[in-house]
Amino acid sequence: MTIELVNTGSELLLGRVLNTHQQWICRQLADSGRSVARQVAVPDGGQDIQQAVRESLGRADLVITTGGLGPTCDDVTRELIAQLLGRRLLRDEAVRGHIGRFFASRGRPVPVRTDVESWVPEGATILMNTYGTAPGLVLEVSPNPFRADARPSVLVMLPGPPRELRPMFTELVLPLVHRRFPLEEAFVCRTLKTTGIGESNMEERISGPLKPFTDAGMDLGFCARVGEVDVRFVARGADAVATVAAAEAVARALVGESIFGEQDDTLATVLVRELTARGLTLALAESCTGGHIADRITDVPGASAVLLAGHVTYSDAAKISALGVRAETLAAHGAVSEEVAREMAEGARCAAGADLALAVTGIAGPGGGSDAKPVGTVFIALATEAGTEVQLHLNRFDRPTFKYLTSQQAMMAALRASRASGAA
Repeated sequence: MTIELVNTGSELLLGRVLNTHQQWICRQLADSGRSVARQVAVPDGGQDIQQAVRESLGRADLVITTGGLGPTCDDVTRELIAQLLGRRLLRDEAVRGHIGRFFASRGRPVPVRTDVESWVPEGATILMNTYGTAPGLVLEVSPNPFRADARPSVLVMLPGPPRELRPMFTELVLPLVHRRFPLEEAFVCRTLKTTGIGESNMEERISGPLKPFTDAGMDLGFCARVGEVDVRFVARGADAVATVAAAEAVARALVGESIFGEQDDTLATVLVRELTARGLTLALAESCTGGHIADRITDVPGASAVLLAGHVTYSDAAKISALGVRAETLAAHGAVSEEVAREMAEGARCAAGADLALAVTGIAGPGGGSDAKPVGTVFIALATEAGTEVQLHLNRFDRPTFKYLTSQQAMMAALRASRASGAA
């Protein structure tokens, strides 16, 4: 089958909004064994939207549009596609009732303009939007006037806000795709999440040993981002499950120390899960990351079960008063040093009564470095009952990347310590 994606919205082309729909929808479809052949972003203009949809219907079995279904003056996708297909817009009372209940549940009057969302193209199947007001719409284009052989196409229209689109796609669109376009053969896609090894190094370490699998037809892919590399195994056919399982076992034997999770796991989620499972608690002492580690951990539901305290001790005075770092240690070695990182971690662990404590201190830049301690220098200390270990890293990046990568390295140190704990 052929799938095309049309993202509408002038804000995408003005650079005001990042087009996350393209990446996210393509990922969901690829994980289900279906790939997008073409994606285009177009502004909120009648000719642009109609031309893009017309071209996609001329090639694709499934066309997905995003955006332009809301109540504002630039939300014109619904009307333009109805016009393109020669279909009337009809009021749907179920949608109208849903809009009324949506605002009533929030104690707000129904804006007059939202009435436009209850008008849908004739023959459309409605995907009720429980996360907002504008419904998704499914249109069977059969016969299809835009294909030379008149083969039918399915057109799916989704609202633009990600908090509405994503659950609607997962709960309503993917099941429809599975029913309407069943796979002809078994498909398995497995991703291992890694950190601490660069993309090229990762490929060098595992691609050779995995060559028998790739020669036999398995796809091996790598996706790099800040502080992480995804290793992806894709196989089709009757032996897909066994093939991917065997390839994964080989990869784990080679780079298992850098694997923190699977599929869509985040490092913070896995860390909270592992600490919770082992009944361990954590305290943080952050200087150069400015609370970024705590921010990532507290994004995870259930983090309160493991994170006892977080200190952002940016100044020397705060390190002394909040963590008990000795003034003589700071004077002798400087705030960015192994000795200070060690005392920060031990002070945070003692103050909170935690099982583990992480401390980070470094030079984020762009200034403040020296020959002995260049910009990007960071010390990460992990204090446990068994003692304190300190790592030295050189993260020579811009400040946001420096903070993220440092938080990645620190959380991975805590995760390894948690996994090594015997208190399972």
